[in-house]
Amino acid sequence: MSSARKVCLITGASRGIGAAVAKLAARRGYDVVVNYSRDVDAAEAVAEACAEAGARAEIVKGDMAQAKDVARLFAEAKRLFGRIDAVVNNAGIAGKASRLDLASDDTIRAVVDLNVTGAILAAREAVRAMSTLHGGHGGALVNLSSAAVWIGSPGEFTWYAASKAAIDTLTLGLAKEVAAEGVRVNAVAPGIIDTEIHAASGIADRVARLGPMAPIGRAGTADEVAQAILYLMSDEAAYVTGTVLKVTGGR
Repeated sequence: MSSARKVCLITGASRGIGAAVAKLAARRGYDVVVNYSRDVDAAEAVAEACAEAGARAEIVKGDMAQAKDVARLFAEAKRLFGRIDAVVNNAGIAGKASRLDLASDDTIRAVVDLNVTGAILAAREAVRAMSTLHGGHGGALVNLSSAAVWIGSPGEFTWYAASKAAIDTLTLGLAKEVAAEGVRVNAVAPGIIDTEIHAASGIADRVARLGPMAPIGRAGTADEVAQAILYLMSDEAAYVTGTVLKVTGGR
């Protein structure tokens, strides 16, 4: 690893927004830790694309809903690269779409375990890795929120909307907690973005149906969200912390 390159760790980086962030970070001069949970082939493809952009990219398996896997991911990243300069807290699921009264216990618990508990644990490890209080060099944490926070996602996944509201509060409180320790904490709140999450929720037509309803007239892309995340990671955002940046096409 070149000492001139910073290191970015992305949870859930084998697909969607996480994969787009990894590839763009590589092009912007970062070495990359690509976390994945199940699809090793997809993770390896992302790492290969990062390498083609001149980055060192390492894949690390881990279920971000499991505390031991979160801790192991960060320990492995430190072992491989010696430091972490940016963390993108991206891993998340929505569960099968339905009304709340029709949702199963397993669906709700899986979403909260990953999107809330897992995200908080990853944020804790990010602070431990980057805060000057813990011997780090400072850095940036970017959480993934959602437009669902203010829309509520009725009839689709209100539990997911609630989980992302927790991310907004986490972002606000943690930003204030670690601002004097060289760590900036922000979030992006994507709107309708053309990724696999809609099909995984059983509503594959959601992008085509809702995208044109955005004031800008279309759904967004994972690359457009990645650009906002890279801004928040960059020195251009040096005075930005505790902010949730909407990437919604006006929703």
